[in-house]
Amino acid sequence: QVHLVESGGGSVQAGGSLRLSCAGSGRTLSSYDMAWFRQGPGNEREFVTSIDWTGENTYYVDSVKRRFTISRDDAKNTLYLQMMTLKPEDTAVYYCAARLGRLGVRPSREKEYYDRWGQGTQVTVSS
Repeated sequence: QVHLVESGGGSVQAGGSLRLSCAGSGRTLSSYDMAWFRQGPGNEREFVTSIDWTGENTYYVDSVKRRFTISRDDAKNTLYLQMMTLKPEDTAVYYCAARLGRLGVRPSREKEYYDRWGQGTQVTVSS
């Protein structure tokens, strides 16, 4: 089974940037659909972005489009989330998630689709 560990969280001022990483171990991530979710204080865990196992298709929630970029480096077995122009409402614990990809199946925005999760990394954006 793949094991996921996030890193790169921290505290920044509004307008700043952070890059999150999600390192996989145990199995190669190259066959996995990958995603980032986040959970703010008192909120449900929500979808942020995903990338399919081919790396060719990415999906974003509207609130982060043109600010966040998901990418993967299968040689390093790592998923990334580049976050730009951060806003206070981006404050949350960010989780990476994975599920073995299937040809022709788009990775879901539903957290139930994913069966491997990291422990999360805190991102705090101050105004």
